[in-house]
Amino acid sequence: MLTILRMLFACVLLGYAIAPAVAADDSVYSFGVVPQFEQRKLYAIWKPVIDELEKKTGLSFKLVTTLKINDFEKEYMAQKFDFAYMNPYFIVRGVTPGTYIPLVRDNKPHRGIVVVRRDGTVKRVADLAGKTVAFPSPNAIGATLMTRAELERLFNVTVEPLYVKTHSSVYLHVAKELAVAGGGVEKTLQEQDAAIRGLLTVLHTTEVMPNLPVAANRRIPETIREKVRRAFLELGTTEEGRAVLEKIPMKEVVATSMDEYLVIEKWGLDKYWDPAWRED
Repeated sequence: MLTILRMLFACVLLGYAIAPAVAADDSVYSFGVVPQFEQRKLYAIWKPVIDELEKKTGLSFKLVTTLKINDFEKEYMAQKFDFAYMNPYFIVRGVTPGTYIPLVRDNKPHRGIVVVRRDGTVKRVADLAGKTVAFPSPNAIGATLMTRAELERLFNVTVEPLYVKTHSSVYLHVAKELAVAGGGVEKTLQEQDAAIRGLLTVLHTTEVMPNLPVAANRRIPETIREKVRRAFLELGTTEEGRAVLEKIPMKEVVATSMDEYLVIEKWGLDKYWDPAWRED
């Protein structure tokens, strides 16, 4: 009898050892959001989204972000998030491609921009040569990687980067003349207060790329991933749901897949990627 009990106990232990590292349906799924904005604004935008997801899926989610972008990158690379809203470059460059599966995105293309003061002295991209330009972080795909790559490739212009943590801080630095220009993306510029936007003008806009995705770690069962995908798509079909998503901003939510992001590999952004960067 003792031998049988030992065998059963061993089988139980083996079952725990080989069980996939996923949450059960009644567990809490972590939902990581890249800190494009300061934390209070980010939570104000995303908490209603999470609440709607819980209503529509019957699942529980924990909204997770970090104060620093590189901390978010580190958590993402360590696969700490079950679901994540993130830099598109991380889909193909962060962890092994296919580790995170894109579910939905905004149908509007994602573009990097370079902004300057409307009343400033910089009138042409060539005027930026050797000047201090604010960026949120070295590895932000639209705001930094795409803008720096195009400044060099199209205009033969190199700049002195100043990393200021968030997109909002980039625009504030330019508005307050702490930097002659700044790298951002169209959608975060639209989210700024009218007083800040009124001081700025767009000097350069990059080519388009697929917008930031909501993605799921492959360890999450397909049935759960599809529940989340459907919930986002359903939100986009009602006036109330669209009002919640527009604050991300995700104005026209559509399904997406890995195939749409593979084009990023062709742009040679690795030259500007800084794997060793750490925010102070």
